Amino acid sequence: MSSTNRTVVVTGIGATTPLGGDAASTWEGLVAGRSGVKPLTQEWAAEQAVRIAAPVAVEPTEVIPRPQARRLDRSAQFALVAAKEAWADAGFEAKAGEGADVDPDRLGAVIASGIGGVTTLLDQYDVLKEKGVRRVSPHTVPMLMPNSPSANVGLFVGARAGVHTPVSACASGAEAIGYAIEMIRTGRADVVVAGGTEAAIHPLPIAAFGNMMAMSKNNDDPQGASRPYDVARDGFVLGEGAGVIVLESAEHAARRGARVYAEAVGQGISADSHDIVQPEPEGRGISHALQNLLERTDLNPAEIVHVNAHATSTPAGDIAELKALRKVFGDDTDHIAVSATKSMTGHLLGGAGGVETVATVLALYHRVAPPTINVENIDPEAEANADVVRGEARKLPVDGRIAALNDSFGFGGHNVVLAFRTV
Repeated sequence: MSSTNRTVVVTGIGATTPLGGDAASTWEGLVAGRSGVKPLTQEWAAEQAVRIAAPVAVEPTEVIPRPQARRLDRSAQFALVAAKEAWADAGFEAKAGEGADVDPDRLGAVIASGIGGVTTLLDQYDVLKEKGVRRVSPHTVPMLMPNSPSANVGLFVGARAGVHTPVSACASGAEAIGYAIEMIRTGRADVVVAGGTEAAIHPLPIAAFGNMMAMSKNNDDPQGASRPYDVARDGFVLGEGAGVIVLESAEHAARRGARVYAEAVGQGISADSHDIVQPEPEGRGISHALQNLLERTDLNPAEIVHVNAHATSTPAGDIAELKALRKVFGDDTDHIAVSATKSMTGHLLGGAGGVETVATVLALYHRVAPPTINVENIDPEAEANADVVRGEARKLPVDGRIAALNDSFGFGGHNVVLAFRTV
């Protein structure tokens, strides 16, 4: 097989999310239909219009030594926790060049964040104002820079083939994984650690999102606030965490006897060029991304049985996505189980694509589609355009090869669709 058409597979997964401190507990929570949304208890939350969020279930300082954690923004802490799990899950016991069965010059890292070190930036500005110049941490710049999570993961694994940081708002994590797939497919690397992370539960982002009417203000019912496809949906709930996978050429994985979760078939990318925050209402840009995916890969639409939808719980965005699926796949969407896992995790912004890729891969591996919770009264347009998994998890076909999509879209009109397939 030529170096420009290599098969790419997933050999490791890791996550830290509002549902659990690792991929296994996160998956368990998703299948059980458990919400990770909670009331905000910080003093600053009292004056906010939005007083709910979905924080990580396990603090990263329970995994990362505190001296190291103090030199990392929270977003980088999450990325490192998830990357360590994924790296070990892939069967690598050491850093590249120090015993791991991978050439460091053939190893990459692509970790994205939509906002980067926003908590470090804002907190250190408060230090500057309140305590003066000399009290500002000398680690501030390496902590706040958007490439900090990727750089630190690259240092952890010893990546020398390239360390990259796509930034495309809420599509960032998915774009990172798509970029990593291409690194392997085109021969730049044999192994790439890829995913997304975000840590933006802070007064300023919450106030800003709240004032633009993007977030749910259902403070009295935190666990029911994120309700994709429900007629009463009123915005997303902010979550935090990271999802990371290890991608590998099929030849490299076979050579070292690695367990394979799924094939990473490829990506489809487009842009709406419609509005800086509003989605194109008919889903035309999303349709182009789906068509781009089909044109660039050997994916057969008949193989697709599951979609992990972007579905943030906003009135316009949820329906535009389903319209695009119907436009591209027609009546075949009647046989595609659509899950909106943000109903449980909240919206992790740049981390969403990473966490939801972990969920998509595990859905194929276990042949189970997680439920969409809180859909008490489904929007008629949603019901007309898709088969939304509601209430309980649903078994996927047990025979033959099946495929699944992970959709991610971001402010600015970014559209990324990733495809995975059983092996």
